[in-house]
Amino acid sequence: MVRQGSAKALCVGSIPTLASIRKRGWEKKLRRAEWPLSVKVSVKWAGKRLLAINLTNSTETRRLLANAVVPDWFTIQDQKGIIMKQQFILFRRGGVYYSEDVTTGKQISLRTKDEGEALTLLHAKNESFRQPMLNLQMARTYLAASDPEVAKRPWQVPMDEMIQTKRGSTRIRYERAMADEAFDIIRDLPIIETQGAQFLKVLEAGSVATNVFLRRIHNFAMDMNWLPWPILAKRAWPKVRFKEKRAITRDEHEAIVARETNPERKAFYELCWHLGGAQSDIAELSAEDINWEDRVVSFRRKKTGATSLIRFGPEVEEVLASLPHCGPLFPKLRLMREAHRATEFRRVCRRVKISGVTLHSYRYSWAERARTCGYPERFAQEALGHNSKAVHRSYAKKATVVIPAMCEFEKGIGGAASPSVIVAFPRKSSAAGV
Repeated sequence: MVRQGSAKALCVGSIPTLASIRKRGWEKKLRRAEWPLSVKVSVKWAGKRLLAINLTNSTETRRLLANAVVPDWFTIQDQKGIIMKQQFILFRRGGVYYSEDVTTGKQISLRTKDEGEALTLLHAKNESFRQPMLNLQMARTYLAASDPEVAKRPWQVPMDEMIQTKRGSTRIRYERAMADEAFDIIRDLPIIETQGAQFLKVLEAGSVATNVFLRRIHNFAMDMNWLPWPILAKRAWPKVRFKEKRAITRDEHEAIVARETNPERKAFYELCWHLGGAQSDIAELSAEDINWEDRVVSFRRKKTGATSLIRFGPEVEEVLASLPHCGPLFPKLRLMREAHRATEFRRVCRRVKISGVTLHSYRYSWAERARTCGYPERFAQEALGHNSKAVHRSYAKKATVVIPAMCEFEKGIGGAASPSVIVAFPRKSSAAGV
């Protein structure tokens, strides 16, 4: 801007508009076809400056005219004769207006053919370059017109709103995640004032769960239009690195069952091994879910609501026979929270010196066993409730598959059901004759 007390400052602005041109009487000196469309103002100590003019009736950007002199009223000078440098200039190509960065030469389309709109956008780009400290305040002013709370809404608001959209155990998990101490760094911070460095501090102070839930909070604020721009670009987010997950081996499972003294928990671990269900789904099984005639166990998954129907064999039949024949199969475990059941399982694992596994590891075990024995993938997905092949294969990726010899497979040895039968189809010519 022009310094206070400048005697030579005759006008404030960088680009002449049609209104200003008319006010200054340029229509007397220049014809309408010669009004300036491409303007470039640079720093000079001299009082006069050359003005570039493009003809409005041209479809291409022509060479700048060196004999177009800017009148004194257009130069923005202080007492020393310094004028403000423009970071962006305007030109037209094919009827569409573009802006060009005078430093890098990068050209960006303004996506408009209207001269007034183009000049307004160019003015805004130059002002943001000259006064970067006022950008945030200007953004607040514009956003406050549509959302009065935008200037003072803290991050606690999207946290609370996200919790309200969840139900059951998922809501409990979100409440526990939002109480993370790492979020205290931004909990009371206005969303509009948040910077990327503050997000990085939260991620550094937190854990893997902090990274996962901070992404969800950030995306929720974006979806609600509470955040006009991303705090961190997608490539700037630290990679989520989960702990290595593994399956329970058969030897480990047998050791756990042998060490467990409670008959209800022992039967619970056995069904987890044979059915591969989630711990909550297995714990809530009842006698009415068992079809003894068809030898089928049916239950509805709590996570997705899908129904699983699994045929059981002699080993599962022996376990089911030892459980109640009416009502819940696990009356005590059914009333426990997931964390309580997981604690009991970790306790028995420590007794047999097994580490790195949880109750969820039984699902990895079931997936790996199914892949190893050649169980059809579509059946394994249905049993585990996986709608995605990618998810199911991530569960079974550590399975060791021994491929049988081709000669044995052809003869029906090595696990093949029966040798393949080749059926000869008639050729096109013979088929046409028939």
